[in-house]
Amino acid sequence: MEANATSRIEMLEELERRFSSEGSKRRRLILWRKRVAWALVIGGARFLKRSIDVTASVLGMLVLAPLFLMVALAIKLTDRGPVLYWQTRVGQWGREFPFPKFRSMVMNADAMKDQLLEQSDHGDSVTFKMKKDPRVTWIGRIIRKLSIDELPQLWCVAKGDMSLVGPRPPVTREVELYTLSDRRRLDVLPGLTCIWQVKGRGDIPFPEQVQMDVDYIESQSFWLDLKILFLTVPAVLTGKGAY
Repeated sequence: MEANATSRIEMLEELERRFSSEGSKRRRLILWRKRVAWALVIGGARFLKRSIDVTASVLGMLVLAPLFLMVALAIKLTDRGPVLYWQTRVGQWGREFPFPKFRSMVMNADAMKDQLLEQSDHGDSVTFKMKKDPRVTWIGRIIRKLSIDELPQLWCVAKGDMSLVGPRPPVTREVELYTLSDRRRLDVLPGLTCIWQVKGRGDIPFPEQVQMDVDYIESQSFWLDLKILFLTVPAVLTGKGAY
């Protein structure tokens, strides 16, 4: 009995030490320090990513200005239509934003799309892709093959609607068909390039694209972004999956 009483006293003393006001303050202080450290790490990573996005996009637009002018003239002289094609795309957390591309299709391309849905090379999928899309102009085929049509999106990166690296921004029509798990790819800023674009682009089925995007989101880092940016260069030059 005496041993049991001693044991209970020791337990009560231990509980008092653990849950005393001084102990609670100490635990709160440790927890606060951990939160501050975590916020600094996450905030620092975001600041670094944003700084690189702004610097690279602004410099890119300045360096590529002559190319932009040549492409604009080529498009304008071909069919006298608008140089840029604007779409509404869905970004982080479902926020919509204006999305520019150099126009690579005929001017009534959107109206023609509904008649071509059954010919999609992605079959009965969320995304629509055709290897021999009749709407693409001859200049359009060149700039699409080299991804030059995507370069005006550097403006979206500079504005903060997009990042250099991240899941590609979908059109609203696609998002309406998303499952709950598909929406996971909307948790981060969309990117100018992404992991599945350097591994096959349009040849990769939509479910695999989503899985690759989710894997990227869960393991993103400065070094992974740098790797994807470097891999984008050979992917663009080979033109694999670009159509």
